[in-house]
Amino acid sequence: MKQIFTLFLSLFFISAFAAKPKHQFIRIKTDKGECIIMLYNATPKHRDNFVKLTKKGFFNGTLFHRVINAFMIQGGDPDSRNATAGKELGNGDVGYTIPAEFSDSLFHQKGALGAAREDNPAKASSGCQFYIVQGKTFSDAKLDTMEMKRLHFKIPAWQREVYKKTGGSPHLDRNYTVFGQVIEGMNLIDSIAVVPTDTNDRPKTDVKMEVSLLKRRAAKKMEKKYNLKIAA
Repeated sequence: MKQIFTLFLSLFFISAFAAKPKHQFIRIKTDKGECIIMLYNATPKHRDNFVKLTKKGFFNGTLFHRVINAFMIQGGDPDSRNATAGKELGNGDVGYTIPAEFSDSLFHQKGALGAAREDNPAKASSGCQFYIVQGKTFSDAKLDTMEMKRLHFKIPAWQREVYKKTGGSPHLDRNYTVFGQVIEGMNLIDSIAVVPTDTNDRPKTDVKMEVSLLKRRAAKKMEKKYNLKIAA
């Protein structure tokens, strides 16, 4: 009997390990809809921090407090929770930063999840504030000019095609850490990006969020649906 129980226990743990998804996914819900974001394994410090805060419910009830059409929507400021109308936001934080995790393969295409930051030499990220890129499309000529005047590096050919066809915000590349990508619900970003804003880019009508981590089974379904076999 003991041997049978031991065998059963071993099979259970093997099965559980095999079922573990390769990625972690975040769901953001607002009154304008929802989106699902895959967090990159190539940026483990940012991934783990975002997951930690999400599990604590840190983002729930906070606002997308800075919105700029054709650029990005920003949230994660704890001071935005129950903030009075018209109050300038964007200075709230959690008291620590995350070291920059740059990767040439992770760039600011439309739907990219990036970490906001203050101006600092190490380009360390805010511990909680984030943005999602809406961006715009670019011609080859505009990308050439940006490379020369702002980036001072060549954008890889395959990324140029994305910026030309899908869009994004290439001037942020190698300056802000990208640590995830919207894989469902891109229309949410477009819907929020066009809301009326005040002089501080805060929406005149609050856009509150609820953020949750997809459970194992749902995460596995996402990986299967999008054929995510490699841990990005």
